Amino acid sequence: MKGYIQVYTGNGKGKTTAALGLSIRAAGAGLKVFIGQFIKMGEYSELKALKRFEDLITVEQFGKGRFIKGKPSAQDIEAARKGIERIKTILLAGEHHVVIMEEANVAAGLGLLSVQDILEIMTEKPEEIELVITGRGADSRIIEKADLVTEMKEVKHYFQKGVPARIGIEK
Repeated sequence: MKGYIQVYTGNGKGKTTAALGLSIRAAGAGLKVFIGQFIKMGEYSELKALKRFEDLITVEQFGKGRFIKGKPSAQDIEAARKGIERIKTILLAGEHHVVIMEEANVAAGLGLLSVQDILEIMTEKPEEIELVITGRGADSRIIEKADLVTEMKEVKHYFQKGVPARIGIEK
């Protein structure tokens, strides 16, 4: 069975939600999933929910959990480098059916890792593994190399600070 390369990008909400939905569907089919979260660090609501599937879904974070404005710190870059190496190890081990690189496009845009890093992973991905790359600002070369690209488009966003949204709860 061929594993595809999917990219969820765009300025609208739903990229992570789509990837997490795919991971839950995969777990429901008995498939193992690895989610590498770039930039993030901390206990997000999705992590609490995914603990229910911890026998099939593994989540690791490769960030320092802070907003990066301007030039990233050496620690931020090191965390992302460790993430890239971990993703490569996971892919080559062949123990997971789905590998998700959450916010990898944003990490590349911030200079935490390079577009070339992502392209190499796309090239080296074993045939049978599904690879999902999320984050706004996907580079055109990543889009070109992917099998499926979904662009989330912002049509209307209304969030009042401190008030959870009905869908995509933000705190």
